[in-house]
Amino acid sequence: MEKANLIDGRAISQQIHSETKERVEALKQRGVQPGLVFVRVGEDPASKVYVGMKEKRSAEAGIHSTTKVLAETTTQEELLKLIHELNANPDVHGILVQAPLPGPISEQVIFSTVSPSKDVDGFHPENVGKLMLGDTTGFRPCTPAGVHELLIRSKVKTSGSQVVVLGRGNIVGKPMTAILCQKSDHANATVSLCHSRTKNIAEHCRAADIIIAAMGVPLFVKEDMVSEGATIIDVGVNRISDENAPKGYRLVGDVDFEKIQPKAGLITPNPGGVGPMTIAMLLQNTVLAAEKQTS
Repeated sequence: MEKANLIDGRAISQQIHSETKERVEALKQRGVQPGLVFVRVGEDPASKVYVGMKEKRSAEAGIHSTTKVLAETTTQEELLKLIHELNANPDVHGILVQAPLPGPISEQVIFSTVSPSKDVDGFHPENVGKLMLGDTTGFRPCTPAGVHELLIRSKVKTSGSQVVVLGRGNIVGKPMTAILCQKSDHANATVSLCHSRTKNIAEHCRAADIIIAAMGVPLFVKEDMVSEGATIIDVGVNRISDENAPKGYRLVGDVDFEKIQPKAGLITPNPGGVGPMTIAMLLQNTVLAAEKQTS
């Protein structure tokens, strides 16, 4: 794989982990041990893997993390009771409730109950509102914040650029749009938020200097949708059948990487692009929460 135009998410996330570790050490000098609690309901295999990765990275950064595992049959009231206890615990600086939650539980209610000052996922309405207003005192959702860092540290010019965000989800698409359209450094972009009802998506993409794909549709972005020299960020993680793969499937992004890489100015690999950044930004948010709560 030619690496000249790759945005290396693993290397950039490692830079952020090093910076986070220094801030953790500074907190420990003041007698503060940053604390992060993961809450997982049920035994969803993907959730178990994600939380395990986050625990490992937390330990490497010097953040004390614990995981509360609740049964699939847990009621919304029982989960809310746990969140209220964690909100009140001064040793817990960050709380992350792993999605998806079992059907009867409202993710919106749960995310709204986590204290905004401990909402290191950036999903509480107060933090969402601050993001929309350009108020930097809130927490930004980890994946779009990670994409933003990739652009900044790869020296991708956003000011005056045409950006297409594919996907209008609350976790990536909407906050990504809000981040890049702000009147601030490393933003000032003209952002088109495209989705399943957008007419002429290919036309929008061809006019873009930067494409951020977060639709959850395997290999959606094709070579003829990309202009020469565009920056391509692939957020998608999709499972497709592959009888030649050991597990009978393989993971692909939303971007047809092999065909588009030669045409792109810069492009994220998948895996190894956006994924590592999400955890890096989560731990950065946790340290920020600890700093704010103990200042």
